[in-house]
Amino acid sequence: MTDLRKVAVFGGTGFLGRRVVEHLLNHHVAVRVATRHPERGQEVFRGRTAALELVHADISDDASISAVVTGTFGVVNAVSLYVEQGRQTFHSIHVEAAGKVARHSRDSGVARLTHVSGIGADAGSSSPYIRSRGEGENAVRTAFPAATIIRPAVMFGPDDAFLSPLIKLLRKFPLFPLFGSGRTALQPAYVEDVGEAIARTFVASQVETIYELGGPQIYTYKDLLRIVGDRLGSRRVLVPVPFGIWHTLAFFAETWPQPPITRNQIELMRIDSTASPTCPGFGTLGIEPLGIDAVLDQMM
Repeated sequence: MTDLRKVAVFGGTGFLGRRVVEHLLNHHVAVRVATRHPERGQEVFRGRTAALELVHADISDDASISAVVTGTFGVVNAVSLYVEQGRQTFHSIHVEAAGKVARHSRDSGVARLTHVSGIGADAGSSSPYIRSRGEGENAVRTAFPAATIIRPAVMFGPDDAFLSPLIKLLRKFPLFPLFGSGRTALQPAYVEDVGEAIARTFVASQVETIYELGGPQIYTYKDLLRIVGDRLGSRRVLVPVPFGIWHTLAFFAETWPQPPITRNQIELMRIDSTASPTCPGFGTLGIEPLGIDAVLDQMM
């Protein structure tokens, strides 16, 4: 029987986190899922109880973090925030909490820490979201210099917040608004491939300090919408909408319980989201990533 080493996954019931958990289990790695909603994990991982431990945790609480990481070989921080609410701000989650996870991982003797950030993370950005991602990377490296940083491009897959909403909207409306002129370059990554990449950072003999994970194709936003529209059987009329208007709409949308658009999404659509050709990526980890064409029919 394979000797199971344990990896703790913060955010292990989220869109990416639950894929990380599944792929770690597939590699015969025991997993401790740290989540604010263990009952959700019981539903998500039904039938996968072997080598799986669900624990309640608060990523902002030192004692909670320490309890989660103690006795583990590795730690994944896959927690992210898309809308600020009360005390949960981009800085408190992406910077302060990320630094705490890294510090407690170091103090507990954790061998490997993988921190999920994003392509475009920049501590000097004027965008609070993008800046917090860059500052979070810095906080993690300061506390745990050997940490592995994972920067995915925008991710797609069933129940995602990127491609699935586009499919639904393109089905309904013959006219479709673009973010600006629609020229932003995107290199969408399949969430299962990203989950597998993160899992491999715990089973590989050596790992890099930074990976940028982009899919096999680069699209402009406009071209991507045309591809999806064609697959739906009807080309939509794409209408350019200035980013300033989008930002105002997102500001009011964020007051809804489940906002259809957020200001950080608008900010991310202002910049290209493509992996650097000089940075280690999927190929370095032995993964041939799937493109949107491979899973589009399934998602529709």
